[in-house]
Amino acid sequence: MADDCFAHPRLAAIYDSLHPDRSDLDVYRQVTEEFEASRVLDIGCGTGVFALLLADRGVEVVGVDPARASIEVARAKPGSERVRWVCGDATDLPPLQVDLATMTGNVAQAITDPHLWHETLRGTHEALRPGGRLVFETRDPARRAWEEWTREDSHEVVEIPGVGAVENWGELVDVSLPLVTFRWTYAFADGQVLTSDSTLRFRERDEVERDLVAHGFVVDEVRDAPDRPGREFVFLGRRP
Repeated sequence: MADDCFAHPRLAAIYDSLHPDRSDLDVYRQVTEEFEASRVLDIGCGTGVFALLLADRGVEVVGVDPARASIEVARAKPGSERVRWVCGDATDLPPLQVDLATMTGNVAQAITDPHLWHETLRGTHEALRPGGRLVFETRDPARRAWEEWTREDSHEVVEIPGVGAVENWGELVDVSLPLVTFRWTYAFADGQVLTSDSTLRFRERDEVERDLVAHGFVVDEVRDAPDRPGREFVFLGRRP
């Protein structure tokens, strides 16, 4: 199940306005160009920002996400007809042979259930052509990022056209490693208050590498995230 920040229609509709800086996608755009990928599978595509960015560059994209509300936001954007949208996950894919599969942002960590994680890797492997690659990021558990997730640091009020002021903040709920749970609260100008709980799994680098190898991938490289140096692992796996 998708978190409410993606699955609730009112929250999905304001997601892009609350997260305007998507410089985190630069690493994925660069990888797409580096490997000259013309067919890309965007797993956990959300509101379609990355999928549409690639489609604007002539890339054939399939965007898959379990949150129907987010998919509907993506479908309503200009140029969305150039992307094939699938409401589901990597286990619900039609037959594909893509050059590159991506899991941007927190997608890999948001797959907390071990069985679903392994099924995601299996489904992704099947969707790649021989020689195709999978790229995704995970936070380095040693950096203990959750210690910085405080209400004081995250609190903001954003004025959204057609919606009004939305006050929002995040706060830590539980740390039971490898799982970390946090809650976002959204207070709308009309008085409605919505919350969204999210849980992330913090996997060690060697654990992720073992999982990739177990599902038939070759781990070509583990890079640094250029926008968050020293804080995240960017895995590049390849289907032989």
